[in-house]
Amino acid sequence: MGYLNNQVVTVDAILTKKGRELLAKGGDAFNITQFSLADDEVDYSLYNPNHPSGSAYYGEAIENMPVLEAFPNELQTMKYKLVTLPRSTAVMPTITLGMSTIQLITGESTTPALAPQTSTFSGVAAEPEGYTVTFSNITYANITGGGAQADPTLNTQQTLGTNVSKTVVGTTFTLDATSINIFGSLTVLYATLTIVGRGTGARLQVPFELRKSPGMQ
Repeated sequence: MGYLNNQVVTVDAILTKKGRELLAKGGDAFNITQFSLADDEVDYSLYNPNHPSGSAYYGEAIENMPVLEAFPNELQTMKYKLVTLPRSTAVMPTITLGMSTIQLITGESTTPALAPQTSTFSGVAAEPEGYTVTFSNITYANITGGGAQADPTLNTQQTLGTNVSKTVVGTTFTLDATSINIFGSLTVLYATLTIVGRGTGARLQVPFELRKSPGMQ
């Protein structure tokens, strides 16, 4: 990772690891249909309305901040997407799942299905546009999306290789843990579930633990 020269306009475009994975599959797996913008690098607390040089310099510190090069880990970039919210919005939306960690034993499924909720100034409810959810390692568990916004194409998509992620869309989600002994000398395997609201841009990362069932050989 490095810094870009913020004195000139630079377009630094790369594929993430997920993008390269889909490109390698061929066919229609890699198909860019949308884009989003984010401001991960901006520290808005540096905005200074008391700058002695006047209003033209209020944002000087922000404008002079370094700009990071694009980096390929899709789970660690664009965490703070730009969204359009009503002018009366007083707090940023947040996502809740009702649990701090997802724990499954081999062969188990999340029952009932995971149902994210978005907290806004007006209350707590599922987002009408649904959620984009990425599970970081489908060798541990498969994920499917359900509900009104579910995309059947994503649910049936098979990802090749090992230690790879899968992304689905929906309002409810089910994780089905593998029943195969992939633990080696370990008894617990760890992954991450990343939930992003498609309407608000709110984001939540939840740790996942797969535990070896007693008596598994």
